[in-house]
Amino acid sequence: MKNSLKVLAVANQKGGVGKTTTAINLATALAAVGQRVLLIDMDPQGNASTGLGIKRVDIDVSMYEVLFREVTLEQAAKKTRVPGLDVAPSTVHLSGAEIELVTARRRESRLREALQHTSGYDYAIIDCPPSLNLLTLNSLVAAEGVIVPLQCEFYALEGLSHLSKTIERVRANYNPELEIRGVLLTMYDRRNNLSEMVAADVRQHFGDKVYKTVIPRNVRVSEAPSFGLPAIVYDMKCPGAQAYIRLASEVIQREQRLYGNDRKKITKRAA
Repeated sequence: MKNSLKVLAVANQKGGVGKTTTAINLATALAAVGQRVLLIDMDPQGNASTGLGIKRVDIDVSMYEVLFREVTLEQAAKKTRVPGLDVAPSTVHLSGAEIELVTARRRESRLREALQHTSGYDYAIIDCPPSLNLLTLNSLVAAEGVIVPLQCEFYALEGLSHLSKTIERVRANYNPELEIRGVLLTMYDRRNNLSEMVAADVRQHFGDKVYKTVIPRNVRVSEAPSFGLPAIVYDMKCPGAQAYIRLASEVIQREQRLYGNDRKKITKRAA
């Protein structure tokens, strides 16, 4: 993998936690501050692709072809309306990849191998499916770190516990450098005592792993995908968009603290 490329998977085995919304808006915010970003849509539902204005009828090659080595990530990537942000789109064909990968050689490392031949980007953000399957496994094997969106609800910690165990298994068998880079509290409602309680519990269990930024419940963020726009473009001044801009700043700061400019850890992992 290119030494300068930072690969982060946005993952949670539980659906409805703001995973795709986070992937889209984090990628957009990173691009807005001058980073070259590739958003990789590994979810067969393709919401990260359509949420960035990519029409399904306009997708000629997708992540399906990338995983089966018919095209490179650069060939699959499409430019978005956000300068500096490209998306490697998903289509329904990616659902079939799950079955075809079962008998494929190096089935768990197809995405990592594709990224090793990718250049020109500072960040690759991977939007994972909301389940543990071979597409998610490919994403975790390819990533250096995982950003975990966590809805402020009663069963949040239970879901995070399951994901933590999954990450430990991937570390033990495929990718020893993988770690939870950060836990992101989403759909936070300051008027709701439960949100406060969940946030306190998560911070107690995971400490500095939890981002200072929290993503509030925000109608404008929910509306944006129907217009094929990130919330940051749809309404940059809304509270949700401003929160994702702050999150991007935190992500960049953490990456700089972890690796500095020499990226020794990544060089060792890619060798």
